Amino acid sequence: MATLKKHSILIAGHATSISLEEEFWAALRQIAAADGVSLNRLVADVDSARDGNLSSALRLFVLRRLQADLARSTTENPP
Repeated sequence: MATLKKHSILIAGHATSISLEEEFWAALRQIAAADGVSLNRLVADVDSARDGNLSSALRLFVLRRLQADLARSTTENPP
């Protein structure tokens, strides 16, 4: 069972705590590095476009990013 891990993040100059499973934090760090942005910036971008809970929005962001990467990989390298 995955354990939730709470992190404090600055969004628009305000600290907020976000609880996510460590696997999602790792994926968010990887995405931020691949995009050349800080983790705080990535979270702020997701926050500005979200509807509802920020933790859920971040999980959906990671899922959609991975789905898009998989679709792109499959298109570029068909079986």
